[in-house]
Amino acid sequence: MWLSSSFPHSSPLFLCKQSLHSSLSVIQPPKSPIARGDVGHGDSSEATTSTLPFHVKSITSTSNPFVKHCVKLRNSSSYRHSHGSVLLVGTTPLREMYDFQESMQEKPTTIDCLLLHEKASVPKELAESGIHVVRVNSAVMTKLSGVQSTESIDIISLVRIPSTFHTLDGDHLQDFSRWFPSAFRILVLDGIQDPGNLGTLLRSAVAFGWDGVFLLPGCCDPFNEKALRASRGAAFQLPMVCGQWSHLQSIIDGVQMKIIAGHPGGNDEHKPVSCLSYEFAHSLTDTKLCLVLGSEGSGLSEKAKRVSELVSITMAGEFESLNVSVAGGIFLFMLQPQNKRFDITN
Repeated sequence: MWLSSSFPHSSPLFLCKQSLHSSLSVIQPPKSPIARGDVGHGDSSEATTSTLPFHVKSITSTSNPFVKHCVKLRNSSSYRHSHGSVLLVGTTPLREMYDFQESMQEKPTTIDCLLLHEKASVPKELAESGIHVVRVNSAVMTKLSGVQSTESIDIISLVRIPSTFHTLDGDHLQDFSRWFPSAFRILVLDGIQDPGNLGTLLRSAVAFGWDGVFLLPGCCDPFNEKALRASRGAAFQLPMVCGQWSHLQSIIDGVQMKIIAGHPGGNDEHKPVSCLSYEFAHSLTDTKLCLVLGSEGSGLSEKAKRVSELVSITMAGEFESLNVSVAGGIFLFMLQPQNKRFDITN
């Protein structure tokens, strides 16, 4: 295990089937109209809970149907995935995502709406983007963000789940090159339940140039609000696939990848445990690699232990193990692709 204390089990991510390419505008409209006074031009037209007409310029009521829709996106994984939409809180993850997309020829996600505090300015990167901007007051911003103090939060964006995110159903695996266009370094998360840890691991994977993340059953939703906060936009910057071990095995066999798993070590294992070192990392420089990291409470699954080469991080201190996001960061740094690697011998 990575943590000395166990972590409560959460519901698996695989609770719903999402339509990743569906537009928000095709969702059926609700029966209730937008609250009076929330339409900038005083129009009394009805609006759907999932999308706002472009003539709506401000929202002042926390009871507004669209506000309730956004809050539900933030709180419910199944609702997020059924609508294919995510609430992104704060300027930093939005800027990270936008800067990444500006460097890409094909944008993997779409910003549908910016909910901007009435006293804030539109970020200069988005000033001429044509994105729908809706002004909200402090009460609405507090409701949307879910935090008591919104002094540092002046923008919330409604974005679509990226086209680089996939859930694999059934036993048949389609062309896996669609999921991972490059499969030289893949991070595999085995039942990572804490959204802060998962988000931090995604951020580290992007930082060290890994090609994608495979989420096995038991992982929390990478678009959970805490995971998004920890990843700082990384969830929109690399391919992510949710699937079973059978799907992962098909990818490993098809690409001819070596599979290793982070392990705290110990003398009670039935198979040897290697030590992570510069020499070990160097030996894998030209090897296509899957790195498996286990859950915070119970560690690696029996399947992961059985099919992987186990690798531990040597520690001078007498702690039993490291937090999974800390251990993962060390693994991801040491095993990053050679063209992204620092010379750690100097």
